[in-house]
Amino acid sequence: MGYEKKKINRRFIRIELVKIVLVLLIGCLLASVALHVISKHYGSPFLPLNFSVSVQTTALSGKQPEKHEREPLCDFSGIRSDVCEMKGDMRIHGNSSSILFITSLKRSTSEVYESWQIKPHARKLDKHALSHVTEMSVRSMTAEEGIPKCTAKYTIPAIIFSTGGYMGNMFHDFTDILIPLFITSHQFYGEIQFLVSDMQTWWIEKYQPLLEQLSRYEIIDLNKETRVLCYPHVIVGLKFHKEMSIDPSKSANRYSMIDFARLIRSSFALERESSIKLANNDDTKPRLLIISRKWTRSFTNIDEIVQMAGGLGYEVIVAEAELGSNLANFAQIVNSCDVLMGVHGAGLTNLVFLPENATLIQVVPVGGLERIALEDFGLPALDMQLRYLQYSINEEESSLIEQYPRDHPVFKDPASIRKQGWLALRSTYLIKQNVCLDVGRFKGVLLQALKLLY
Repeated sequence: MGYEKKKINRRFIRIELVKIVLVLLIGCLLASVALHVISKHYGSPFLPLNFSVSVQTTALSGKQPEKHEREPLCDFSGIRSDVCEMKGDMRIHGNSSSILFITSLKRSTSEVYESWQIKPHARKLDKHALSHVTEMSVRSMTAEEGIPKCTAKYTIPAIIFSTGGYMGNMFHDFTDILIPLFITSHQFYGEIQFLVSDMQTWWIEKYQPLLEQLSRYEIIDLNKETRVLCYPHVIVGLKFHKEMSIDPSKSANRYSMIDFARLIRSSFALERESSIKLANNDDTKPRLLIISRKWTRSFTNIDEIVQMAGGLGYEVIVAEAELGSNLANFAQIVNSCDVLMGVHGAGLTNLVFLPENATLIQVVPVGGLERIALEDFGLPALDMQLRYLQYSINEEESSLIEQYPRDHPVFKDPASIRKQGWLALRSTYLIKQNVCLDVGRFKGVLLQALKLLY
């Protein structure tokens, strides 16, 4: 009986050993298959720590596209701009709006190439603005695919961007183009070339002093360029942080709006770095610049405002920078002033020429526009180390009381107008409205601005 028990135990052990061996063999087989699949797809079974997400690809052979895991060349996650950045053998055929990234990787006809379409302008959700922006094609390809030969070869990086959109409106010139261009290019200390699509010569000339500080090289009109331009490093599109400003935490070398303002003053040879500092019993008069507007959101009682401000001790200047005016000359006027005031609009963009510690006073029309006003000019002013005061007019100070009854939604429910979209808001509150300041009510704001200069 003891013998039979030992025999059964030995048989049980052999069966268990066989099971274990079979499990190990099956596990090894599955691991081998998995490694083979990964090796075939990625070239190596070991993935780097910074392995990136997949990007969309297009099949060369007409087969269904695969997911090709690699570091993306283009970033479409920005709220206002798309940017492609590539280093290596870059070839640009300007008037065909084609940018080629030449890779040394060999691939068969069953493999895939990557391509992107991009409009290099920092207003990507605005269809009307982008209707004036040329679309670029960015594509990676191998040297075996009949690449065009270089007819002009450069050793510096290049940035491709469009001056389309709302070009000529000073606010959009800065918030959509010039500040994003500073963010994208200033890290290269002038050793970079600008390739501009939808270019207008008058626009380049207007901002030439600043553009020359950002790049030491000739600006190329991409739409007229027939050569194949070759660069080792190309950025397509401009990086955008926030309206009319810079987020230092996102910028190279932690550049800020203070740095941008200093570059502006240097570019336009503006002498004053800081505003006047008043002292008791000082006869010096601070200078107040009132931005006038001829067509919309204009002050209808400008003479009364000037007289009141003069009585408080200001030296008052009334001016407006029109489209055809000399920007460099107007920048000198702005920089000579200590306080700048005006109704919400593109003219307030001239705050970039003010000396540090100067004060911006923004007059906000009727229409619930306080938040827009703050984002467009208030916060950028503070980011530039300026002082900021905001004055919201009441119904009696608006010309809209001559057009609508007091119980109209224009006054009682501005949100309902804004819900109709930007065009309705613009037509009602920005195009049709002028301002007649209550000088008695506004006097306190100018007195507060005086106190900020002490």
